[in-house]
Amino acid sequence: MSQTSPLRVHLVQGDTRWHDPEGNRQHYQQLIGHLRGKTDLIVLPETFTSGFSNDAVQGAEDMHGKTVAWMQAQAKQLDAALCGSVQIAEDGRVFNRMLFATPDGEIRSYDKRHLFTFAHEHERYAAGRDRLIVEWRGWRICPLVCYDLRFPVFSRNGLDEDNQPLYDLLIYVANWPSVRDYPWQTLLRARAIENLCYVVGVNRVGNDGNGLHYSGDSAVIDYLGKAVVSLRDDEGVIDAVLDGKELALHRARFPALNDADVYSVD
Repeated sequence: MSQTSPLRVHLVQGDTRWHDPEGNRQHYQQLIGHLRGKTDLIVLPETFTSGFSNDAVQGAEDMHGKTVAWMQAQAKQLDAALCGSVQIAEDGRVFNRMLFATPDGEIRSYDKRHLFTFAHEHERYAAGRDRLIVEWRGWRICPLVCYDLRFPVFSRNGLDEDNQPLYDLLIYVANWPSVRDYPWQTLLRARAIENLCYVVGVNRVGNDGNGLHYSGDSAVIDYLGKAVVSLRDDEGVIDAVLDGKELALHRARFPALNDADVYSVD
């Protein structure tokens, strides 16, 4: 990354409609429509077209469906990257797929590896395997999904062949119920501290069709584990500017990644 490149990030903490893809696309479009020229990256929650539902696999789109096209159109219109996860059907299986759309029409994707067996996600969805790192406007970004947050080895940062960190920003999109809000807040901070990076966590709010309540707690966490901005229990959009120069200086002062063992995530 460039040591002086800032990244303008907007977190969209929405009250996702249950099993209503068209309604959710319209709703989230209203929330982000004013951001052209104000942002580099917009982050939507996990399964933002349906809510976190095992039954939503029945309406899963493919990569040529309306939601992918909508994300491409929004990224172009807003001149920013747009990311969030949706149900995607491919080769007879359905994935909880994190999509990262850029203004040039490109879509990069990561399939959620750690399925939430506690809620039987593994019975309806297929697990992904490989991590994704995207380069965007001078930043290396690793986008992950919800339950992945609990597995630090899979999230672990490292050094490339030029002795540079593999990523500068971790993103977690989630439908994380309020009954477990403290672990969500704590683990976001832990991932930032241990990986010497910024962390963005975007959760939904409101009540879903399963009767679960979500308190949001979306936040940007810096490399020291401190909240740069955060939201509590209300729908809203918050923004932060990530400081690449200060991140590089912190890594130079405290080069802990140089001492890390190499762990396999296979």
